[in-house]
Amino acid sequence: MPDYAANAHNIVHKHGGKYLARSGNIKVMEGEPLDTSLIALLEFPDADAAEAFANDPEYDPYGEARQKGSESRFQMIHDTDVAGTISYLGKG
Repeated sequence: MPDYAANAHNIVHKHGGKYLARSGNIKVMEGEPLDTSLIALLEFPDADAAEAFANDPEYDPYGEARQKGSESRFQMIHDTDVAGTISYLGKG
C-alpha cells in the first residue's frame, strides 16, 4: 500500500484526474458507520478519463496492491441528478 499512495496519484493526473480528498478523517453524521479507515475521492473530466485511469496498464500493479492490501471498493459516480431537479446537474 505505501507504493500505491506514493505512485497512484501520478497516474490519476496522467488521465486528467485530481484528488478531492484522500483522508482518514471520516465523521459519520447519520446512519451506521462503515468499517472505513480511508476514503479517496477523485474527480476526472469525464467517464472515459476515469475508465482510462482504471484500465491503464501502468496502474495494474498498484490496483493489485490496493486489492490485496485492503478491503476496498472502486466506484464511479456520475455528476447527475436522478430526480432531475437540481439545475446544475445533468439528469441521470
